[in-house]
Parts: sequence; C-alpha cells; structure tokens
Amino acid sequence: MLKRLKGKRGFTLVELMIVVAIIGVLAALAIYGVRKYVTNAKTAEARQMLGRISKDAAGAYARELMNGAVMTGGQATAISQRLCGDASNAVPTAAANIQGKKYQSAASEWAIGDETSGWKCLRFGIDGAQYFQYSYKTTNPTDPAGSFKATANGDLNGDGTLSTFEVQAQLEKGTVNISPTVLETLPDE
Repeated sequence: MLKRLKGKRGFTLVELMIVVAIIGVLAALAIYGVRKYVTNAKTAEARQMLGRISKDAAGAYARELMNGAVMTGGQATAISQRLCGDASNAVPTAAANIQGKKYQSAASEWAIGDETSGWKCLRFGIDGAQYFQYSYKTTNPTDPAGSFKATANGDLNGDGTLSTFEVQAQLEKGTVNISPTVLETLPDE
C-alpha cells in the first residue's frame, strides 16, 4: 500500500496560488456585479415614480374644470384645462433624509396642495419607503404652451453627491407631450 502512494504527486504551491488568484478575481467581479445590480434596482424606483408623476400630470390636465354653477337648458360653460401648479414642497423636504438611507414619507406630505396645484392635484403619493426626493415644478400651468418638470434626487452611497433623474413635458395643441426618456445625471451616486 505504501508503494502505491509514493508514486502519486499532490498539487504544487504554484498551482494552489494560481487557483487562489483565479477565485479572488472571480469574487471581485461578482462583488462589482452585485453592487451594480443593487444600484440599478434602487434607481428603478426613481424612473418608475417619475413615470407615474408624468402620467398623473397628464391625467390632471385631461380633467375638465368647469364652473360649478347649475346651468339651465340651452346654456353653455367654458371648459378649462390646466396643468397642476407647483408642488410647494419636495418629499422629503431635506435631501439629508435620503443620503445613503431610505425615507418613509407620511401621507400628509403628499396631501399638500389643492385641486389646481401640488401633490393633491396630481393625486400622487408613495406608500412605501423611498430612496429619492421628489419635486414637481410647472411653467405657466394655464397657458396652452405650459410645461412641467418632475425631478428625483438621490444619494445612494451617502457621499453627499446627488444623482438626478428628470422628466419634462410640454403642452402642445391641447396635448401633454412627455419626454420619452428620463434625463439622468450621475445615476450611480
């Protein structure tokens, strides 16, 4: 039995070191891939919510605001379409609340505004925790050439540098034309 084992060789130190180096390189690639995957999953929130805000703004424009007085037969009233006015507050109000952390907004933060302005006009809100700060600004909401911009700012790694996602829209001949792409600045921050 001893004679059989003497003829067999084991792995050399160089071979073992090569295997360890290969495993190290694969681990580094895996860590990078997982980190990139997690970041993309988190930034998907911003893209999705900006899409919702845009659709909600277009829906609000389509709602007809008319005079609430009772009309008699043969009478007419003007139909008024307008974009929702600015949301006076970003949610959360301070960017420090989303720097490297999640923020759970309160329903009251999304209830600010009225039927013609703010989050209440848009009928927008987020129930769950969020990684981004959202804002909505308009230019000439009652003008047929008005526009709006919805923005999401975030700081996923907590280094103080904000990533920005933005969707813009312009009114044209009674239609809300929403930009087909989300403008991204430093999306991995």
